[in-house]
Amino acid sequence: MVSEKMYELGTKKSTIRTIFEFGRQRAAELGEDSVFDFSLGNPNVPAPAFVKQAILDVLEDMTPTEIHGYTVAPGAPAVRETLARSLNERFGTGFSGRNLFLTAGAAAAITITFKALAEPGDEFLALAPFFPEYRCFVESVRAALTVVPPRVEDFQIDFAALEQRLTSRTKAVIVNSPNNPSGVVYSEATIRALTDLLRQKQKEYGHPVFLISDEPYREIAYAGVEVPWLTKYYENTIVCYSYSKSVSLPGERIGYILVPDEVADFDRVYGAIAGAARVLTHVNAPSLFQWVVARCAGLPSEVAAYEKNGRLLYEGLLAAGFQCVKPQGAFYLFPRSLEADDYAFCERAKKYGLLLVPGTDFGCPGHFRAAYCIRTETIERSLPLFRKLAAEYRG
Repeated sequence: MVSEKMYELGTKKSTIRTIFEFGRQRAAELGEDSVFDFSLGNPNVPAPAFVKQAILDVLEDMTPTEIHGYTVAPGAPAVRETLARSLNERFGTGFSGRNLFLTAGAAAAITITFKALAEPGDEFLALAPFFPEYRCFVESVRAALTVVPPRVEDFQIDFAALEQRLTSRTKAVIVNSPNNPSGVVYSEATIRALTDLLRQKQKEYGHPVFLISDEPYREIAYAGVEVPWLTKYYENTIVCYSYSKSVSLPGERIGYILVPDEVADFDRVYGAIAGAARVLTHVNAPSLFQWVVARCAGLPSEVAAYEKNGRLLYEGLLAAGFQCVKPQGAFYLFPRSLEADDYAFCERAKKYGLLLVPGTDFGCPGHFRAAYCIRTETIERSLPLFRKLAAEYRG
């Protein structure tokens, strides 16, 4: 009568959403001050003032048809040219509007890219820890997701594990840096080793192995941390970007796919992206926010509040006895749980009002994710509760 797979996806919420909804229920019952919700990566830093000004300027300067009417499917040409120029100024590249396809955020960009590339029998490799929705995005295009286990001491890539899982069926490797959930940035040495390995495998297999770079946190990197721009290291890189985190616009759903000219068989890849977008019901990215992000191109993200929160939570958890890799960007910590069963650990944390996400969902058992894009005062009040939780495990 209906697709069982779609029914399953529609009725079984993600663990993150389930915990978030539990938190809303508990807050209604006990009061907001009794709940310390680290579950959802929903930016608490307001959109910068220049975003509001850009919205007002667009509404003032453009006609209603320009603002609210259809654009061509890849996005308004003038917007794409503006974004391409901004990328070129920042990264020393040579893009033009033809390299960009605007989407309703990074989730749409990633799913469209998977759909465009996937053929029967293909595999996509995710480097743990990874965003859990990759699995349903990949499976929705009838491909398989293969998980590469993590190198937990620093969450850089475990190359021995990666090479074991690369096969002639590998269509692409997905990278996410700064990473959700670990907050780690892949170093230039890691990226060079990764791209050298993929070039070797391309020759061995006789077909391209794409690198899909999922980049919603690119601008949220902390002082002194360099986020490598991957198209400069590897010709078959496709970038999926979102403005959700960088300028706090998660609900507006605006982002893009970047396909460099150097990608193997560019015309066919870009054409497949357009076709995949079409069958996935994309008409055009939200037109108002196409014009808004064009006016905001190259303007800085507000990172200081996230860096402050990350340092506060990281140092507080270390003092309580947790083990954790220091965050370099994004707005997540990914400490080791205090027992091997991370689900049981997160369940026990609930009695202190601490809402945490089990690491198993990110392909990394024995850890938990804490999103610190929340009020600093909430983090400060949570630290005694983390200490009580840790003391309980010490007996």
